[in-house]
Amino acid sequence: MARIDYSDPSKASDRTREILDKNRNANIFRMMAHSPSYFEQYCRLGGAIRHKGELDPIVRELAITRTGILCEAPYEIVAHKRIGKNVGVTDAQNEALENWQAATCFNEVQRAALAFTDEIVKLNKPTDATFKAIASKLTPAALVELQLSVGFYIMTSKFLETFEIDLQPVTEVVG
Repeated sequence: MARIDYSDPSKASDRTREILDKNRNANIFRMMAHSPSYFEQYCRLGGAIRHKGELDPIVRELAITRTGILCEAPYEIVAHKRIGKNVGVTDAQNEALENWQAATCFNEVQRAALAFTDEIVKLNKPTDATFKAIASKLTPAALVELQLSVGFYIMTSKFLETFEIDLQPVTEVVG
């Protein structure tokens, strides 16, 4: 159960309600809507990460889901395994993310991105070897997008866990 009540969409501004509606009134967004200006900017950056970059969406979703795993954020894991599936992440890949190093279902770029993700989350920054490995496989723009995706979803995972956001049935948030 969430640590504080979710915001009431009926008491929100038109703009906040519009953003909540676009995001299916998911619990994470109802919690964030307590601060309408932060909520709006969070959604703008999240939208750019998910829809406007050049980073391969499969690589992005593998990194985001792995971030959720490392941050121990079940809501994030469930949400991004589903989103990943919608952009081409296979069931085998989703299942292997807990122990990706031993799995054979990831290509070279995906493995380099997962190593990069692990080190950002666990070590605060990647080692030189890990950075060079992924930098040799991505454009500078895609590399920036990968790092910002991981950082954004560390923040998101910590938000979810801080407020103990309740998981919702997939039927409530899939559309």
